[in-house]
Amino acid sequence: MYKAEKSIVIVGGGAAGLFAAVCLKERLPLARVCVVEAGGRALSKLRLTGGGRCNLTHTFEAVEALGEVYPRGERLLRKLFYRFGPQDTWRWFEERGLRLYAQSDGRVFPRSDRADEVADLLLLLARERGVELCEGTRVERIERSDAGWRACLAGGRRVEADAVLVATGGSPRREALERLLEDLPVELVAPVPSLFAFNVADGGLRALSGTTLADARLRLAGTKWQARGALLLTHFGLSGPAVLRLSSYAARHLAEAAYRAPLLVNWLPDEAPESLAPRLRALLDREGAKQLSSVRPEGLNTRLWLHLLERSGLDARGKCAEVSRKQLNGLVTTLTQDEYLITGRAPHKDEFVTCGGVSLKSLQAQTLEVRSCPGLYVAGEALDVDAVTGGFNLQAAWTTAYVCAESIIERFTQPLTSITPTP
Repeated sequence: MYKAEKSIVIVGGGAAGLFAAVCLKERLPLARVCVVEAGGRALSKLRLTGGGRCNLTHTFEAVEALGEVYPRGERLLRKLFYRFGPQDTWRWFEERGLRLYAQSDGRVFPRSDRADEVADLLLLLARERGVELCEGTRVERIERSDAGWRACLAGGRRVEADAVLVATGGSPRREALERLLEDLPVELVAPVPSLFAFNVADGGLRALSGTTLADARLRLAGTKWQARGALLLTHFGLSGPAVLRLSSYAARHLAEAAYRAPLLVNWLPDEAPESLAPRLRALLDREGAKQLSSVRPEGLNTRLWLHLLERSGLDARGKCAEVSRKQLNGLVTTLTQDEYLITGRAPHKDEFVTCGGVSLKSLQAQTLEVRSCPGLYVAGEALDVDAVTGGFNLQAAWTTAYVCAESIIERFTQPLTSITPTP
């Protein structure tokens, strides 16, 4: 059992904050759980995820290593998933009435394909269990008090608490977390944007806006950072899963480079240059009398092929049989190592994620409690944990929120003791 009327303040009414609040009230019904959300509406970001469908987790069936999808936080989540992982998330929501389904690519959505249904369920559960939701109010600072903790709200109001959970979500501004945790010995990692598209300084590429490739490999020249997947050519440069993955993997590198970096594109990622050259030579010889414009490798459309021929210095009207060995080698280089200059971050409709936040080194890994501040916990994107697209960020939010809630419950739970009469 636990002492009644314990008070927990949760800073942030996003996915992690509301999920933790519900978990707390289900196990600690007499506790006071207050969620303070700075925005006008809790879970507003959740309602926009997955294009309004809410990709709330992933099956992880094709994920060979967590580092593929969690550039930061892999080791921590590997441990925490044993306590609350993707299957637990599926079961948790379905047991509370939300039916889910998995797509062939492993992404998991509500059967209604409506993010509102996920948000409405969490808010309904919170209301039914007595969670206090304070929207449109900012927590200016968290500080210690004689009772344990105090949340200082805008307007001068103060809320005393036995425990505080920081679930503020990601922010590109370090100052927001610094102000919230002012004077507390909490180590922060400077936040920078993740999951963004690339501006590319090449008019010919931008002219191909709307072109998509099912598969391409991208690499930042001179680095280890690379990613593979579908690619979308846009009016500002490049987007799509391959770009978003690379931006996530190399978020800090790109930030330090002021978002200017040489990018190598392999338009035929299954082909090695040494094997592509003879295969391309055989194709050109077989179609020798035809113009280069009408003969292209499988997977490339005509517009992109003409662009690549021009970048290789080849005349699209020339005959296939007239391509010299030197020209062929240049074409192979263009097809496998086509270089462009990234000139900045471009807008992306799902760009909600930042890397950075509270350093994982400052936390107890099993509880997500700040080592130097007993009773202070951190969950979701306020942690230095982030992922690529596909439901992985929300899974991290559910997992870390659940672990924080269970840790707080354990903190407040006291074993029953038998009372022995005095003789």
